[in-house]
Amino acid sequence: MPVYELKTLQTQLDETLLTDRLVAMLSAGFAFLATLLAAIGLYGVMAFVVARRTKELGVRLALGAQRASLIWLVMKEVLFLLVIGLAVGVPSAMALGQYVSTQLYGIQSRDPWIATSTILVLAMVAAAAGMIPAHRASRIEPILALRFE
Repeated sequence: MPVYELKTLQTQLDETLLTDRLVAMLSAGFAFLATLLAAIGLYGVMAFVVARRTKELGVRLALGAQRASLIWLVMKEVLFLLVIGLAVGVPSAMALGQYVSTQLYGIQSRDPWIATSTILVLAMVAAAAGMIPAHRASRIEPILALRFE
């Protein structure tokens, strides 16, 4: 009997899993894009908040507030937005985790390492996105802030 299309086992596995790997890579790419868009959005919101509160922040500085306290004031709002996002996202991810685990081989629905690392990555992204406007708020000159608008 003649043998056609002779392939190694590795080649056969690569061809069989090509679609699954493509879906996984696209999912990872879209997850990265979503995280980037969330960081840009959070930066935009916080930059807008700092711009709207320029007079208040200038008054605080003029009255003797420390620059670190202004940074913490802005970062508290970033932390609040992060907590709201996690309060919505974590239960949603847990609920949809069961569906994902049935679709992919070797994926557990409730993996604590993945959940913890995801929360840490989101916290770092939120901190980085909020730190730029917070630092800008701490460098406001009180006299210029009072004349702002």
